[in-house]
Amino acid sequence: MNAIIAVIADGFQEDLITCIKSIRAHTDTPIYIETSGKENKTLCEPLAEFANLTANWQKNKLGWGHSVNQLLSRINSKYVILMDPSTQFTGDAITPTIAKFAEGYKAVGWRGGLVNLADEWRSTEDKGDGEVDVLFSYFMAFDREFMVAAGGANPSATYYRNADIEMSLVIRENGGKLLQIDLPLTQGRHHGYHDVNPEYRDKNSKKNYQRILERFRGREDILAPRR
Repeated sequence: MNAIIAVIADGFQEDLITCIKSIRAHTDTPIYIETSGKENKTLCEPLAEFANLTANWQKNKLGWGHSVNQLLSRINSKYVILMDPSTQFTGDAITPTIAKFAEGYKAVGWRGGLVNLADEWRSTEDKGDGEVDVLFSYFMAFDREFMVAAGGANPSATYYRNADIEMSLVIRENGGKLLQIDLPLTQGRHHGYHDVNPEYRDKNSKKNYQRILERFRGREDILAPRR
């Protein structure tokens, strides 16, 4: 299969443990955890009991974009499944995901949508399964070499929200197609959204989306067919 599950972890150790347990209940796919900052030094210590798990911690705090690019530089697998600790497996989500790459897609995920043109690119609409403009990093698999060649994540994205939309549009700009499919996954409380300082969240979410508008708005040529 040549795939690895990559998790960016920042606090909330109990959720991280629950996430990893759910993965191991349904697949032995290798897991790679990227974490940073003094406050997260011991975050992954309880996970030592799990097989095929590697955790990388560094002292200097990394933002979301830098974390994604860091793991891209450390992982050699053909496919990377980027996921959030709030996402949990209820079945084998890996096999059906990787199978879709044989159909020519460069990214496959669980949640996503189409850019809302009527809203002048300010939002996205979930249209269900099918080809999409964007995928969200709750569970997003991609061809690693294609992603690296496309430039990876924007290092200016210190916060995840909307940064995954930007990364998705970079994939499409480089000729890659994205597919949204239903998978045996569920999501608990997304601490990365609900339990951060609202001012920080809103400020950085806006910064990320402003870059999207400046770079991509009007580029209908890179979008998936409307449906």
